[in-house]
Amino acid sequence: MIALPLPALFFPLKFAVSLLMLLDLAVLALFGLRLRRGLRVDEIGWLMPFMLAGMAVGLTLLVKAPERPLLVTLGVFLLCYAGWGLLRRGGPPKLARAWCAPIGFVGGTFSALFGTGGVLFAVYNAGRLRDAGELRANNAAMILLSSMLRLVLFGAVGLLAQDGLFPTAFALAPALALGFWLGGRLSARVPAAVVVKAVYALLVIAGLMLLARSL
Repeated sequence: MIALPLPALFFPLKFAVSLLMLLDLAVLALFGLRLRRGLRVDEIGWLMPFMLAGMAVGLTLLVKAPERPLLVTLGVFLLCYAGWGLLRRGGPPKLARAWCAPIGFVGGTFSALFGTGGVLFAVYNAGRLRDAGELRANNAAMILLSSMLRLVLFGAVGLLAQDGLFPTAFALAPALALGFWLGGRLSARVPAAVVVKAVYALLVIAGLMLLARSL
């Protein structure tokens, strides 16, 4: 969510979303996906059909819809999510399983459209799972599934054939690795509450920048 708005200011949205998808996969390849004990396949299974339907809609919009309203949608989404995070008090609300339909669909749509659906899957998982190990495992699994599905779908519609896509991804990979290394070093020194507030503040700035560009 933080990474996409900046390249979206300099590149077409199709290029920026495809670029971030490749970098997502680079993270998985470089650092590995450690699925911990406690993976709840049943919860993932309920999300999957709705996520796939949403991805089909999101990919269609990414390929065919005008870019400006999509950027407005992304900007509003970032502001709404940041506002929800800043105003929320207490732990995540408990969610009934029926929420898998709207959250799975919208999460799939935003995954294909902006690569930001993972936060919605995390909200669902946090509302369903109380064990920290299960929550981490399911969030990691959803990131992997979403990234692999987007790779297949983007390749099928030709988004991976955009000029300069792979050279740009390779050029940014060292910066990505440096950022993860630095984040790992800082994570033990910076209080989690400070990090969360900083993330939400960055999302507000990013949302406003996107709205300013598109409006």
